[in-house]
Amino acid sequence: MSADPLPPAARPDAPDPDTDPFAWLEDVVGDESLDWVRQRNEHAQQALGGADLTRTRAAVREVLDSDDRIPAVSLIGDHLYNFWRDATHERGLWRRTTPDSYRSEDPAWETVLDLDALAEAEDESWVWHGASVLRPTPEQLAAGEPWRRALVDLSPGGSDADVTREFDLVEKRFVPVADGGFHRPLAKGGLAWADEDTVYAFTDLGEGTTTSSGYPRTVVLWRRGTELASAPVVYEGSTDDMAVMGSRSRTPGFERDLVRRSIAFYRSETYLVEGVGTPDQELVRLDVPLSAETGLHREWLTIELREDWEVDGRTYPGGALLAVVLDDFLAGSRDLTVLFEPTPSTSLVGGAWTRHHLVVTVLEDVAHSAYTLTPPDLDAGEDPRAPWARGDLPVGGELLTVGVRAVSAVDSDDVWVTRSGYLEPTTLALATVVGPGQEPREPEALKTAPAFFDASGMVAEQHFATSDDGTRVPYFVVGRSDLVRPADGSGPGTAPTLLYGYGGFEIPLLPGYSGTVGRAWLARGGVYVVANIRGGGEYGPSWHQAALREKRHRAYEDFAAVARDLVARGVTTPEHLGAQGGSNGGLLAGNMLTRYPELFGAVVIQVPLLDMRRYSHLLAGASWMAEYGDPDVPEDWDFLQTFSPYHRHDPAREYPPVLLTTSTKDDRVHPGHARKMAAKMLAAGQDVTYYENIEGGHGGAANNAQAAHMAALAWTFLRDRLS
Repeated sequence: MSADPLPPAARPDAPDPDTDPFAWLEDVVGDESLDWVRQRNEHAQQALGGADLTRTRAAVREVLDSDDRIPAVSLIGDHLYNFWRDATHERGLWRRTTPDSYRSEDPAWETVLDLDALAEAEDESWVWHGASVLRPTPEQLAAGEPWRRALVDLSPGGSDADVTREFDLVEKRFVPVADGGFHRPLAKGGLAWADEDTVYAFTDLGEGTTTSSGYPRTVVLWRRGTELASAPVVYEGSTDDMAVMGSRSRTPGFERDLVRRSIAFYRSETYLVEGVGTPDQELVRLDVPLSAETGLHREWLTIELREDWEVDGRTYPGGALLAVVLDDFLAGSRDLTVLFEPTPSTSLVGGAWTRHHLVVTVLEDVAHSAYTLTPPDLDAGEDPRAPWARGDLPVGGELLTVGVRAVSAVDSDDVWVTRSGYLEPTTLALATVVGPGQEPREPEALKTAPAFFDASGMVAEQHFATSDDGTRVPYFVVGRSDLVRPADGSGPGTAPTLLYGYGGFEIPLLPGYSGTVGRAWLARGGVYVVANIRGGGEYGPSWHQAALREKRHRAYEDFAAVARDLVARGVTTPEHLGAQGGSNGGLLAGNMLTRYPELFGAVVIQVPLLDMRRYSHLLAGASWMAEYGDPDVPEDWDFLQTFSPYHRHDPAREYPPVLLTTSTKDDRVHPGHARKMAAKMLAAGQDVTYYENIEGGHGGAANNAQAAHMAALAWTFLRDRLS
């Protein structure tokens, strides 16, 4: 199918962005731009403010701040660590407890770092970006030394750019630079432990050290007490790369230094660094397809394929998971063991290593299942080419998402198992993976999240729509049974219905419990629909690749097919049907607005890409050209303009009401996309509401209060326009 041409009224006078009358809104913090933002925010507050907004915001905030949520934990030494936000701690606490205490109904938490106190003391709106803790050496552990050294990442206001500071877990304080503490200045990038006195640094080191996407292209080995600027270079990528990073695997007996070069999304190289930091340093590239993902665990190299790979006379299909002993692979062996091979209805979600086993999670028509694989015991002299023994891990369920995560891939065969469904609150259990011939143990139930809304009388179902080219597209529908299953002969349903989608970057949309959706939408008579369109990862790499670049229109045709199917089944009508998406999903929602305005009664577009002529020149946009194409190449612009909502916009056309939201602090997707689209529609006299959060980064909010407000604006807008 040829690319959809632009309507004559929507064609730009010239492709040169210098002719854009709204280009001034790309000045993120310019006085004129921010004055415009404040005026639009005030308009949005006036348009949507009132009792409904207040009620919805309070209901959402109660969910986000609830003390009854399951605290997600990671085992570090003898403690379980958790990051927690609630009404009292808006920016959050990094805290810890013991495994025994965690099993109790009311664990005793010890505060390690209070971000609210830190933000107040330093007069900075710090947002937690995570922490990396150095594993002590076997000798240190044998001597009883504690896990002490951490690298903490903090972002001002939620931007992708952040700082890294060394933190002492015993003394519960940052290590001052004057005492040799590591401190990475604000930039996109990070630090990774090599040993207790050395880190890998990949960050902005000055002119010429970042890629065109704004990410680091240089990895250096930074020793304690030296200047970062003088750290020796381990690897230097190209300006046209996406990013590079370095790390060290510290599994005892299998220590390895690694450099990863991301050339673009879905194309990367992984290097083993031998003799790192010495004059004899050598980088050895793992000889796998650039599109493949590699993983290392003890002796084993795993290879997850995105495309077919022909090697040594055999073709392994895209979507397969392979394994081989790393040393054998480096010596030239290509005798690979197939651990998973996809079918038209199945795809690999991922693999989680424990000490002795690999847990494989699979989707079949977007339904989860999992099983265990035990590799040959090389220490016992077993043949490394022998089949891996398969075992059961009965954790699946109808319309549920199952997550499996190792407690410690170095020391334990225990795994955390979470289960969640649209109408089933999340549960957390602890399971032990056993080998072949052993009876699986019953998982230990640890935590159950509360039900934040009354789901009685509600159902969750899966259906399939048929897209323009005949492809079956799955989607989930959730709501009261009388709304989801309209009685025969009753005529079209009029329930306000929200259709949500993403459709990009091989990311699947899976069932999961949301107290926010439940309270703000389902419990108030709404129907919620999630479309598993092409571009996502619901059926593996091929599902994603079916909507890349010039095939992008397939994702939008899939979403429109789901919209039509909802109407055909009598669930709703176009005037009561809304569309919503954020980021790449914002591009999706923008295309629903400009391609299929007749299908929807309202559209919510969040932190979006919309100007596909300029996207690759704005912030991190250049890193997504593998997904969308390069607008500076005439052949690519020919198809890019067909799904550029900013250019498809027709000032003479009638569109459904639109809510556009973004964040000033979003340094991934430029806020200019949303600003310019809103300004263009306002100039045409069209119905558009715009709100921009001053903080928040690409997530749109820096704390629970902001998140609740942003969510309430969307739900209030949708109820107002679709009811």
